[in-house]
Amino acid sequence: MAESGAARRKRGERAPAAPPRVRGVEAKVAPERSVDLDRLIHHRLRLGILSALAAAESLAFNDLKTLLGATDGNLSVHCRKLEDAHYVVCTKTFDRRRPRTEYRLAPAGRQALARYLNHMEALIRATRGTLGR
Repeated sequence: MAESGAARRKRGERAPAAPPRVRGVEAKVAPERSVDLDRLIHHRLRLGILSALAAAESLAFNDLKTLLGATDGNLSVHCRKLEDAHYVVCTKTFDRRRPRTEYRLAPAGRQALARYLNHMEALIRATRGTLGR
């Protein structure tokens, strides 16, 4: 008899991970590889931040805000999450008494973005393979 989810949660255990699904089709992923996307990167704005920083050496806060169409508060919160994960580095300086915040992609962020993109490419290949059937 299958154990209930409530009993597993009470013991602090998680339910076994279900195989990844792409449009109702099970994706073929090697069992030794993680099947979970990096949820920190998967958010639209955080993916945009990392992608923009991968294409530039560094970007000022206002440049990122304009590029991504974000509000000050929203961009600030998402940049802080990426900074806490050591994916981006924030440098604060003053330019003629005006604060200037610059962001650049950290090596860990570059690696995480590369892993994320590889994972997405694998999902796309798996999906395209099922569409030709």
